[in-house]
Parts: sequence; C-alpha cells; structure tokens
Amino acid sequence: MEADLKKQFPDSNITLISSGGGVFEVTLDSELIFSKNSLERFPNPGEVEGLIQDKQ
Repeated sequence: MEADLKKQFPDSNITLISSGGGVFEVTLDSELIFSKNSLERFPNPGEVEGLIQDKQ
C-alpha cells in the first residue's frame, strides 16, 4: 500500500507504519492521518487516498 500511495502522490511525504499487535498507521508529512488502533478497523477502499487529497 505504501508504494501505491507514494506512486499516486509523489510530492507527498507518506509513511505507512506497520508493526506487531495489529498496528497500522499512515502519516502524511509527519501528521497521523489514519490509525487502525484508534478506529479499530482497517481503512475502507480509497479512504486513505481521500484523506491524503483532503490534506493537499
């Protein structure tokens, strides 16, 4: 997913943080824009892309 997002938004600093325990977070320019832990779910299709577009 990180590679796809970076390809779609080449001018953005996007980081996907994935680790044990089900953590799944996406940051944009060091700002947390999606957290599976906080929302207790994975993103819906297109949700992360929409969040990125909203921030640009």
